Amino acid sequence: MTAIVDFLNSIIWGYVLVYGLLAVGIFFTVRLGFLQFRHFGEMVRAIRGSRESDVHGISPFQALCTSLASRVGTGNLAGVAVALYLGGAGAIFWMWMVALVGMATGYAESTLAQLYKVRDGKGQYRGGPAVYIAKGLKAPWAAAIFAVCLIISFGLVFNAVQANSIADAMQGAFGTPKLGVGVVIAACAGLVIFGGLRKIVRFAEFVVPFMAGAYVLLALVVMAMNITEVPGVLALIVKSAFGLEEAAGGAAGSITAAMLNGIKRGLFSNEAGMGSAPNIAATATPAPHHPSSQGLVQAFGVFVDTIVVCTATAVMILLAGVLEPGSGVTGTQLTQQAMEVHLGEFGSYFIAVAILFFAFTSIVANYTYAENALVYLKGGNTLGLTILRLAALGMVIWGGYEAVVTVFNAADASMGLMAVINLIAIVLLSGTVVKLTKDYLAQRKEGLVPQFKSKDYPELHEKIDSNIWH
Repeated sequence: MTAIVDFLNSIIWGYVLVYGLLAVGIFFTVRLGFLQFRHFGEMVRAIRGSRESDVHGISPFQALCTSLASRVGTGNLAGVAVALYLGGAGAIFWMWMVALVGMATGYAESTLAQLYKVRDGKGQYRGGPAVYIAKGLKAPWAAAIFAVCLIISFGLVFNAVQANSIADAMQGAFGTPKLGVGVVIAACAGLVIFGGLRKIVRFAEFVVPFMAGAYVLLALVVMAMNITEVPGVLALIVKSAFGLEEAAGGAAGSITAAMLNGIKRGLFSNEAGMGSAPNIAATATPAPHHPSSQGLVQAFGVFVDTIVVCTATAVMILLAGVLEPGSGVTGTQLTQQAMEVHLGEFGSYFIAVAILFFAFTSIVANYTYAENALVYLKGGNTLGLTILRLAALGMVIWGGYEAVVTVFNAADASMGLMAVINLIAIVLLSGTVVKLTKDYLAQRKEGLVPQFKSKDYPELHEKIDSNIWH
């Protein structure tokens, strides 16, 4: 089993996804006329007017916070440190590049999720890749495979991974027993998860801005303390990416190592193209009432995750001077060492608490994706949801004290297959994304508040819910 899973991962992650996600990002960037650069202000505008929800959907801001809760996790702390250790400072430049093109991918998948959304038995908006694959491409078999993979990876195993990260950090900083940490995390997560989707998004709306804001604020304080060195660090990142300067890390001077590690860690962190964030994007009531508005909001989430939060971690590590080739110190341990240099013992405690918040919110948000997939598979009744919730919490407790590599690798394979299906789907549906984008921007140019008019899309009449887009 281990050999099969490792082989699948070497193919999917070593070739298909690293180049596929990047290629799709470039494809949408070009086809949408460099939307994420030319209309960045429109993304901010879409967020500013996105606080309203209704009986059917959550607010776009709540959807953004929930997707950020999943995106901003241990990858922003441990993942960045691993990228630096294996690829040197130049890896961060390639993380930036993959995020900038990934914004277009994130926009496309969330726009489609909005367009094809449906209502569940309680009248709540539901949707995501499974729905737009089934309705837009008439491929329910592929949609079912996607939904099952999503439940396995995000609903179950990745929650164990996040819990394991929290338990490691708590044990390292405070000496807390790992099993005890797992039980407490599961109990706290249960209070949120059993409250249903609206309780989860209200939790995310409150916690995520505070969590990310506090972390970035501390990074700014560290940069202010070392302000004379910051320009040199930023220059090092750019120069190392092209082999113009020896990179600080285990693969010093290697352009290939910097590129591959930066791309891999960047994709894992921001999730653009993975098909995860569209699950929550579909549950929002867009403002303005047009699918593209939610796409713009979610594209901004990719920017925040990588360009803001990951950069904050990278700069703090590079300023500390603790990155040593071949030392074996990487991941969370490297980030904690860097913070100890800047802030003393408090730095280690702060990273432990940051991981607690980052990983806990990821657990809660990941569950919403799995619930959405279960509803698509017709398992959204009380019994089905209860079983999923208990299974997710059980994995949290298990993950708190156990780390079985084969299971985690299986989750990577599951997520990889899910991403491949999603990438193929959004490329095949790219014509619809382009038409929606031109429509939205044309209305803005005319000084109008964009509104989706289904009569302008006769090719979609049998594919979208006319009651939602009346």
